[in-house]
Amino acid sequence: MSASLATRRALSAALAAVALVGAAALPATADDHRRDRNSHSSLVIGDVQYDSPARNDRSNRALNREWVEVKNTGRRSVDLRGFTLTDKQGNRYRFANLRLDGRSSVKVHTGQGRDTHRDVYQDRRHQIWNERDTATLRDNRGNVVDTESWGRGGHHQPRR
Repeated sequence: MSASLATRRALSAALAAVALVGAAALPATADDHRRDRNSHSSLVIGDVQYDSPARNDRSNRALNREWVEVKNTGRRSVDLRGFTLTDKQGNRYRFANLRLDGRSSVKVHTGQGRDTHRDVYQDRRHQIWNERDTATLRDNRGNVVDTESWGRGGHHQPRR
C-alpha cells in the first residue's frame, strides 16, 4: 500500500470520527438550550385561599389570610425577579428579589408584611382574589408560566 493511500485512509477515518463526535454533541446542545428556555416550567400555581376565611373587615390580618401559592416542583432554584402574578381584574404583583428553591413554595399574601423566602406581601388595602377568579403567573418577559381558575364549582381544587 502506498504512503499516499494510507494517508488518505487515515484522514478519512479521522474526519469520520470528528463527524460522529459532532453529530453526537448536537442533540445534547439543543437539549441544553431547550432546558434553558423552559427553565421555569417547574413553576405552578398551587393552593389558593381567596375571600379571606376571617371576617371581611379589611384588616391587614384578614387581607393576609388571602393568598396564592407559587410552587417550584423542580429540583433547581428559580429566580422570580420580574415575574408577575395577576388576577382577572388586572391587579398585579411583581416579584422583587426572590429565588425560589427547588421543591419549595412561596405564598403571595394580599396585605402588608415583611417579605421572607416563604411569604411575600402585595401591600394592598383591599381584597384581590374573588370567589370566581383566575391567577396568572408570568415570567420576566411576560410569557405565561401558569394559570389557575376557581369558583365555577364553588371551591378551588389545588394541584399537587
